[in-house]
Amino acid sequence: MSHRFFLRPQGYVPFIALVFFAFSPFLLQNPFYLNIFILTIFYAALGSAWNIIGGYGGQLSIGHAAFFGIGAYTSTLLYVQLGLSPWYGMFLGALLSTGVAAIVGYPSFRLRGPFFALSTIAFGEVLHLVALNWRSLTKGAEGISIQFKPAMSNMLFVNKLSYVYLILGFLFFILGVVLKIERSRFGYYLLALREDEDAARVIGVNTTRVKLLALMISAFFTSLGGTFYAQYYLLIDPYILFSIEFSFQLALVSIIGGVGTALGPIIGSLLLTPLGEFLRATLGGKHQGIHWIIYAAILLLVVRFIPQGIIEGMKKKYQYLLSLLPDFRFEKKDSSPKSDHEK
Repeated sequence: MSHRFFLRPQGYVPFIALVFFAFSPFLLQNPFYLNIFILTIFYAALGSAWNIIGGYGGQLSIGHAAFFGIGAYTSTLLYVQLGLSPWYGMFLGALLSTGVAAIVGYPSFRLRGPFFALSTIAFGEVLHLVALNWRSLTKGAEGISIQFKPAMSNMLFVNKLSYVYLILGFLFFILGVVLKIERSRFGYYLLALREDEDAARVIGVNTTRVKLLALMISAFFTSLGGTFYAQYYLLIDPYILFSIEFSFQLALVSIIGGVGTALGPIIGSLLLTPLGEFLRATLGGKHQGIHWIIYAAILLLVVRFIPQGIIEGMKKKYQYLLSLLPDFRFEKKDSSPKSDHEK
């Protein structure tokens, strides 16, 4: 009996994308472009974390900056005041964010639609005010500076390529978790919840527990991103970490790219992040905030013509292109002797 296996384009396209992301930083010699590349991967990773609750779960959270700020402040304070490595502080901050998400999320999930979104905005603004006024701990609007002492243990590097591969590893880890969720029973519960919460409850889904678990996972990864941001920019303050603009950015990259899909936040970040950085660099002095106008225009176009996101608009073309490629088939010969009948 012969054994066959198939090598299809669907199998090696993701591998080619992985190789591209891994080696493309070597082509970027300009520090400005390298910084844009890092930010693009950064927002793709955190957009993927937001997508767990906002995309797969269908719960529009506009307060994810709260978890981002908790992670950044926890690791930074432990590093600056106690000398604890950010590698440890990163996970302590993530655990703290997960606990806060459970405490705040349980009563918030009693609300639906725009009321839930408003409750997440309120939560983020409360933490913003706390960080702004608790000067003895956070130094208020002045912020906290991190002394640059390059070392692996300090998560501080001289070469930007080290940050590139750190954030790439973070992105691939989140994608692995997202794909695992997508193919699990928990993922199907989230899908049922997003489509019709009442119907999901009728068929036996514990909707409150599912939403709470999704929020906790999302908060955990968002908090990890806060530590990376702090160690990359070496300065944190309430206006940056708890800004509603940051929460909007995470939601936009997912909504425009395609909510409830693994590649949606990546595509959204590849479009929005470089565009925003170039607009700020070229027009920021004269027309501050113009990138938000461009974002709004893109969002309106996507909602009008491809409401499920760019990834859905690309899917048919992607499948068409795959159909043009040859379907490679390799047959492994069976070395066992054949009978006269088989011959």
